[in-house]
Amino acid sequence: MPVNNAVIENGESTVPPATAEKRGRIWAIDALRGFALIAMATYHFSWDLEYFGYLDPGTVGTGGFKLYARMIASSFLFLAGIGLVLGHYPVFKPRSFTIRFAKIAAAALIITIATWFAFPDGFIFFGILHAIAAASVIGLLFLRLPAVVTLVAAAAAFAAPFYLRSPVFDTPALWWVGLSETLPRSNDYVPLLPWLAPFLTGIAAARIALRYGWFEKLRSDGSARWKTILTAAGRHSLIIYLVHQPLLFALVYAYSLGFPAAKPDPVETYQNNCVASCSLQESAALCLTFCGCTLDKLMEENLFEPLNEGKIDVKTDERIARIAGQCTMESQPKE
Repeated sequence: MPVNNAVIENGESTVPPATAEKRGRIWAIDALRGFALIAMATYHFSWDLEYFGYLDPGTVGTGGFKLYARMIASSFLFLAGIGLVLGHYPVFKPRSFTIRFAKIAAAALIITIATWFAFPDGFIFFGILHAIAAASVIGLLFLRLPAVVTLVAAAAAFAAPFYLRSPVFDTPALWWVGLSETLPRSNDYVPLLPWLAPFLTGIAAARIALRYGWFEKLRSDGSARWKTILTAAGRHSLIIYLVHQPLLFALVYAYSLGFPAAKPDPVETYQNNCVASCSLQESAALCLTFCGCTLDKLMEENLFEPLNEGKIDVKTDERIARIAGQCTMESQPKE
């Protein structure tokens, strides 16, 4: 039974050195994790460009970028599920699991605290690291179950938000579940449902791969230069995750001091931001109608400039609530 890639986030083997050296690591898994890190960095770099005005507002939250982000998150969770099996099947190792879990949970807490101060309106209260930590605990229940049972559970987790949403989950204390009707604002929101699905799929895939010996076919020296770079990144993915975004953000910020982005048109900015926010819950067609309606009414009542300058609190101003209510009614499909 090969034991390798046991700690998927920091790359430190949880088996005795002699055993780890004898059996080696599966370079392909480390390389896939390294490739996912590169993809994640490109997405975060694009987010930084948008934040500083080099990309149109709403660019990274819609369309292909939105799909790209979901694929990246799914890949990390899928690989984390594989790592749980490789590290703890057939024998569960409490000490190594506890150490791994503590590292991920501590990193998640750091992300939450840092983003609370940097972006209080969209801080990360349950992001990818939080999801991996929670899924790792739940995943222990599936380590020894048949792969088909785990796949059924994965399908159920994926489908849950489509059928089980309820106002009961709208309370902030339950946002992490992923079944609230109103999606919370966050720069990285990866709730347990449906994101438990790729993690469980990784567990099932690893169990099947172990049964048929597929991992052994991926075990090579990994000595090619491109393999070395990717696997090195994959073995240290947790620290890279924590460091890369502050570094990229600082670089773009420094560049913006010398070469600031052109000031965007406030009308276009409002429209793009409104549509991006609305599209999290509604169709694109409905959002375009709703946002166009609110923009027109804000202009008619001379509220757009004060709103754009931050002189109006959208959460408490009755005029904004009234306009939003009217436009919600007008944007609904006519029967």
